[in-house]
Amino acid sequence: MKKSVDENIRIRNLISMPKGNLPLDGGPDFNRLIFSASPYLLQHAENPVDWYPWGEEAFIKALSEDKPVFLSIGYSTCHWCHVMAHESFEDPEVAAVLNSLFVCIKVDREERPDIDEQYMTVAQIMTGSGGWPLNIFMTPEKSPFYATTYIPRQQKMGMPGIIQVLEYFDRLWRVDREKLKNNAASTLSVLENFFAPEAGLLPEISMLEKVNQQLLNIYDDRSGGFGTAPKFPMPLFLDFLIRYRKRNDSGRSLAVIEQTLRNMRYGGIYDQLGFGFHRYSVDSEWRVPHFEKMLYDQALIGSTYLETFQVTSNPFYLKVAEEILSFVFDEMASCEGGFIAGLDADTEGEEGTYYLWTHSEIEKALGEKEAALFCQLFDVTAQGNFEGKNILHLQFSPKQFSADDNMLPESFYIGFERWRSVLLKNRRERVRPFRDEKIVTAWNSLMITTLAKGYAISSNKKYLTAAKTAVDFIFSSLVDPSLRLMRSYHLGKASGPGYLEDYAAFIGALIELHQVTLETNYLEQACFFADEMQRLFGQEAGGALYETGIDAEKLLVRHISAHDGVIPSGNSMAVFDLLRLARITGDLSYQQRGEAILHSFMGTVARQPVNSINFFSAFAFSVSPEFTVTISGAEEDLSQIIYALNGRYIPNLALRYGGCEVEGEFPVVDNKPTSYVCAKNACQPPLVGAQALVSYLDEAL
Repeated sequence: MKKSVDENIRIRNLISMPKGNLPLDGGPDFNRLIFSASPYLLQHAENPVDWYPWGEEAFIKALSEDKPVFLSIGYSTCHWCHVMAHESFEDPEVAAVLNSLFVCIKVDREERPDIDEQYMTVAQIMTGSGGWPLNIFMTPEKSPFYATTYIPRQQKMGMPGIIQVLEYFDRLWRVDREKLKNNAASTLSVLENFFAPEAGLLPEISMLEKVNQQLLNIYDDRSGGFGTAPKFPMPLFLDFLIRYRKRNDSGRSLAVIEQTLRNMRYGGIYDQLGFGFHRYSVDSEWRVPHFEKMLYDQALIGSTYLETFQVTSNPFYLKVAEEILSFVFDEMASCEGGFIAGLDADTEGEEGTYYLWTHSEIEKALGEKEAALFCQLFDVTAQGNFEGKNILHLQFSPKQFSADDNMLPESFYIGFERWRSVLLKNRRERVRPFRDEKIVTAWNSLMITTLAKGYAISSNKKYLTAAKTAVDFIFSSLVDPSLRLMRSYHLGKASGPGYLEDYAAFIGALIELHQVTLETNYLEQACFFADEMQRLFGQEAGGALYETGIDAEKLLVRHISAHDGVIPSGNSMAVFDLLRLARITGDLSYQQRGEAILHSFMGTVARQPVNSINFFSAFAFSVSPEFTVTISGAEEDLSQIIYALNGRYIPNLALRYGGCEVEGEFPVVDNKPTSYVCAKNACQPPLVGAQALVSYLDEAL
């Protein structure tokens, strides 16, 4: 079903409309979601389904009316969520059945990852798979008895239609309720054990070689990346390989990294005009993307390109990272100081239309001669390379293309920028993808880390300013008066208490900012939130951290996770945070806490290392020799030294600020910035001035 309305305008209209005179159920034109601040819930506010937001009101109604609960979980930029909404939740006949037989609840998974993770695990236990939209049938006591993803409106491809499914479970609820409750009880029993981590001893360093080999075994030698279709960028895999390569000088690992990053940049998964990465590739060759763009992807993938530049000194990787960050500034920056969550895959009810081109559109925009070159480079044909239109992707590297056409590289790049400018201007006249303007603490923190790293490597102060501004926004809008970190922000208010991933990612961002500026306030804040993280998420016995705080709503279980998915797990990020703080501050209690988390999960993660890859990156950090540099001098004189250090890939680097005194433990020598380096189990004499440090690094690394 195609919708011609601009979703950005529709949601803005819902946000701005006066709601003071609406009844609590939303009235005849809306449901209760009209009062929500979540963009995803607002997308469903005009459904004829009598949706409730998650809360006790819905469960009390289910109990009083003796009805099961239909829980639907998704997010605002999810294509299949839109498909099911258009087919079923906007359909009066489906809505009438839902309203009659069930109490219906909508949840934004990005606001409530705790609810999403528990019921997604339920789906995996029950069916062996999961995804969004996630639809759960459960008792009024929140116990799930059936889970599924997309349900079609009408029966097709062996899948029953949604009304058939709804009536089936209504009949079971009335005539065989004990069967449903027994099914729910057995699922809950498995769920409790599922989240229980298995402790183990820290492995030998040789374990890193086994993890490396597992990644190489699933590597796609032909197209780069890991596995087959659909293919995700998997920056955490690449980050492990970068770290492993530094330790073992593995040429094979570096080849894997470089082939993957090149092919990703040249593929359709990358927006060749506006820059930035789409969510994943539907095929194994990076050509056909799933078109949504998420902030966390830009942050994590951008960081990988930056680190690869550090390793190789190849400007290609820095240029791609800079393109990604320019896209983030252009399309994902919030006027309030942070960064928005994502851009939808769909426009006007269809996926990808904003990004697709016909041959005639390009010829009209560029002219026949210029269009011929552009189309040759980007595989644009009259027939189209995707459903009659064209996904832009590079068939050759620009350097190879310009050489084959006897063009000077400089002339080619001037021409390309002209093409890009013209086509972007044309594209911006189209209906734009919906912007989810929710600001998520964890994802903003990942972007802050990448911006800080980008500044350290490039000396581009725009990145540092943006990182600091985003941190200031978090402190002003996402930290409550009791200094509790909150999850997300939209429409002028925060959504609720932050989760472990919010704390761990934010601590990592503060540490990174300290390391690229040596400003002590960031280190002090990181230490404060690290202690708060332990208080809110720690166990009475055991090192693993809960995903939810002691002040969180009680759900089915209070879960613990070691799974590094698209985003690294809160626990694996916490290990990095604590180990880095130990090396920077010298406080060994942080090291003990970080190692306790590693111990508490090692039995679990050692069985399937690639599912917890960031744990092994953290383990590699824990067993790497310290490389500690204490820098003394006036703060305004330290930038050259910090740049000399951060411009290189030193994964175990810890920077400390020694003050600006001429006496003491780390005195300033000859009125110049002075570096005190301890590495490879030895401490060096004072290195006076930036050049002395550079000379040492050239020899030592």
